Amino acid sequence: MYEYMVEKKKGKTAKNKIILGLLLLVIICVICDMRLKTVRYTFESAKIESPVKIALLTDLHGSRYGKGQSTLINAIDREAPDVVLLGGDIFDDNVSYEASEETLKILTAKYDCYYVTGNHEFWSGDIENILAIIGSYGVTILQGEAATIQIKGQPFQICGVDDPDYCVYVTGAPTINAQLRQVEEQRNRESYGILLSHRPEYYDVYREYGFDLVLCGHAHGGQWRLPGIINGLYAPNQGLFPAYAGGLYEYEGGAMIVSRGLDRAGIKFPRVFNRPELVVIEVR
Repeated sequence: MYEYMVEKKKGKTAKNKIILGLLLLVIICVICDMRLKTVRYTFESAKIESPVKIALLTDLHGSRYGKGQSTLINAIDREAPDVVLLGGDIFDDNVSYEASEETLKILTAKYDCYYVTGNHEFWSGDIENILAIIGSYGVTILQGEAATIQIKGQPFQICGVDDPDYCVYVTGAPTINAQLRQVEEQRNRESYGILLSHRPEYYDVYREYGFDLVLCGHAHGGQWRLPGIINGLYAPNQGLFPAYAGGLYEYEGGAMIVSRGLDRAGIKFPRVFNRPELVVIEVR
């Protein structure tokens, strides 16, 4: 009888360990969920008569999203954007270019695409080649420029500036502030104006220029989050508890959106409550 009770207790202990292990696995899967999600924002503007939809991709870092990048491409196709904006670090200094190129090849066959550099593209030491690759797919590269385009018969200005590391890695390159002044000279404030820039920590500078919308990445959502408590633990160039980790930051006359990015390839630490995201903006 005693031996039976001991065996029964051992069996119960083993069962409890299995249940506890499964529960722990579920918790880890929820906390470190790396599935792509789509985050949507809507803005009203007197400058717009027909709704315009914009897809923002940042910080891909050469990450894989299924065969033929199908998970990412299908998510974009479901939204049917009028234009796709690429906010830097689409390529990475330590990851193969294969997935990045594949993404560009498929996107540019369907959509007009505009791009600004990120810091990792300069860190690669291969920036000229990367820009040549991007340009070869018909992507418009913005470096202190304002491109005026027509979307549904409405004038839009897509403005873009290089990552500040342009000055560090390219001799004689203009600063981000110099490029912003170049953009300002080309501005038409009667058109809806979007600034595409990799770095969100320049928020106070951006809002001085009165853009209707500023789109950034770089912060990777602060890497670790506690929703409703901590929006991000750490972001490059902002440090601990970054002010602009991810989400919407409004100012008088406009707003800045910071994408949490798409990186799943080059991260050193797991993202916590911080799923990779495709940002979709509707202006109407």
